[in-house]
Amino acid sequence: MHWPLFSTNKLCSSTWVPPWLIAQKPWIVPIPGTTKLHRLEENLGAVNVELTEDDLRRIDAASSLARGARYSEGAQKMIDR
Repeated sequence: MHWPLFSTNKLCSSTWVPPWLIAQKPWIVPIPGTTKLHRLEENLGAVNVELTEDDLRRIDAASSLARGARYSEGAQKMIDR
């Protein structure tokens, strides 16, 4: 899925998430994993992404809209049984 959050590019999450994570704290190291070559190529594309301050503000604003439980009630019952 491409995200129209960014001023100059439509980026898929595997491309913008690693630079966003690094922008949060300098000691964060994203470790993407995949078994598909095209996903690896997307992940490697993140090396060339430079998020602007405006991009970071847009991501933060969009993420603040996320609400609700992380897991459904049934899935939560399966955790730490």
